[in-house]
Amino acid sequence: MTTAGDIAGRLRAAGCVFAEDEARLLIAAAGSPDELDRLVAERVAGRPLEQLLGWAEFRGLRVVVEPGVFVPRRRTELLARLAGELVGPGSVVVELCCGTAAISMALAAAVPSLQLYALELDPAAVRCARRNLAGTNAQVLQGDLYQPLPPAVRGRVDVLVANAPYVPTEAIPMMPPEARDHEPRLALDGGPDGLDVQRRIIAEAPEWLAAQGTLLIETGRAQAPVTAAAMESAGLATRIATDDDLDATVVTGRPA
Repeated sequence: MTTAGDIAGRLRAAGCVFAEDEARLLIAAAGSPDELDRLVAERVAGRPLEQLLGWAEFRGLRVVVEPGVFVPRRRTELLARLAGELVGPGSVVVELCCGTAAISMALAAAVPSLQLYALELDPAAVRCARRNLAGTNAQVLQGDLYQPLPPAVRGRVDVLVANAPYVPTEAIPMMPPEARDHEPRLALDGGPDGLDVQRRIIAEAPEWLAAQGTLLIETGRAQAPVTAAAMESAGLATRIATDDDLDATVVTGRPA
């Protein structure tokens, strides 16, 4: 009989840092010994734990995660927290590159009366986002960045938040296999310096932001000055926020 200790040993040998915790989660998720064997084998082979469980934890919420979609990172909780400090009842909020819409989910849970739009290009991620935001007032729209937004929202967005891909193309092969091999390239590859998608977001942001609106973008710590410079070129006053515990960096911009 396979024990939790046996499973943890296999996971640890495969490089899983939190092997005991993962073993408990896989045992709880499996409906049969055969299914448990399959889950453990896939985890050992490098598939993300969250895709195997079908969910990821984000700010105390369970976010639906399907196989092949981008898994919400704990570092992105800084982005969600900062956005949450800026919203109130009736705020117009847009999340670009929303993936599974973990940020939107956290914001909707905190302030149910938001006018919330979550936008994503990847069809699988859109399915997850719609499941995660079911029962809320949020609209999940599929398309490229701002393209699906209703024109009536232009100039009225109080909070514009984005965790766009920011890994430089040449760094993709060096990423952990669970990201490189099991998440869509679309959600990872930010172009030569990692900031191509960010620049597109920043360039159009002033058209969509309200007079006192705020743009918030997650980025790499070394990339933050370049992200901030792009915002300043677009006429936004910027601030860089970091969280060492989360290894997270966010650049915010407001109309100057």
